[in-house]
Amino acid sequence: MTEIEIGRGKRGRRAYAFDDIAVVPSRRTRDPKEVSIAWQIDAYRFELPFLAAPMDSVVSPAQAIAIGRLGGLGVLNLEGLWTRYEDPEPLLAEVAALADEHAATRRLQEIYAEPIKPELIGQRIKEVRESGVVTAAALSPQRTAEFSKAVVDAGVDVFVIRGTTVSAEHVSGAAEPLNLKQFIYELDVPVIVGGCATYTAALHLMRTGAAGVLVGFGGGAAHTTRAVLGIQVPMATAVADVAAARRDYMDESGGRYVHVIADGGVGYSGDLAKAVACGADAVMIGAALARATDAPGRGHHWGMEAVHDELPRGKRVHLGTVGTTEEILLGPSHTPDGTMNLFGALRRAMATTGYSELKEFQRVEVTVAPHAGHR
Repeated sequence: MTEIEIGRGKRGRRAYAFDDIAVVPSRRTRDPKEVSIAWQIDAYRFELPFLAAPMDSVVSPAQAIAIGRLGGLGVLNLEGLWTRYEDPEPLLAEVAALADEHAATRRLQEIYAEPIKPELIGQRIKEVRESGVVTAAALSPQRTAEFSKAVVDAGVDVFVIRGTTVSAEHVSGAAEPLNLKQFIYELDVPVIVGGCATYTAALHLMRTGAAGVLVGFGGGAAHTTRAVLGIQVPMATAVADVAAARRDYMDESGGRYVHVIADGGVGYSGDLAKAVACGADAVMIGAALARATDAPGRGHHWGMEAVHDELPRGKRVHLGTVGTTEEILLGPSHTPDGTMNLFGALRRAMATTGYSELKEFQRVEVTVAPHAGHR
């Protein structure tokens, strides 16, 4: 691939965000009713190919249940307020009411200083599990060894290990690093791990035995990773690179398929179509669901990056609300900007380009069209 000269001593590869590309219509169209957007990972089938991001502004136990009943997979953050406090609702209301963004960061740091309680991990997972929906929960790599037993004992169906960037080989002189391959081998549940954003990192994560890899870091609506650490990989390129790693890993492993999940930069319905077009099997949605009137964040959105006690790499952002979770996912839409009926739009994009299955749609032609989006 052609490199661009940044200066005499540095070259770089041109990379593309979802806003830089567009899907190209083909010679065929079909009826949207004949399009399937169903997705299956391990033994679990979902009518909608998405995971709700494990963020306190997006997923509470009640929201995880509601999202499961609508056909998606809600991932509960096991390091969030729901495992630190018996009743976090007053704190969620307080965070939403804070007017100043700098004050919000300081208050978030104070609130999240409360220790995680293992008994609440079991209690929250049980709440979701007893509803009958598929139960998914997330820990960061740093907390996985400490709390994973409580998670598995509680009966989680899908386990997510999610960090800003996760590697198969974490080097630390201060603590015993998590051996991902051994950890995943010893678990009886499918594990989704990430984020990663390069071919090589993804290939190493796939070799750990993960059922899926999350692609992306630094690109979410509440992230400031690019400003704080200088790290970001545009999502269209990242997803395409990781999809190439999946293809090569299938050859290497004798056909083992690892799901590629776009995590970041998927804020509007058109982004979903472009993520799949670049090779994603599903997407992880945060900001788009934080706009729901029934979301825990009450129109505000933040992630765990925002509460770091030494170097926050995220912030609480005000997104406002546009409709219920059901309207945002399945419509009807009352806005023309791609914030509602996300999966109706995906279905229509596939129908317009003549594809009836997600894996077929991964082969659709795309064009480089800088700032093709509306942002």
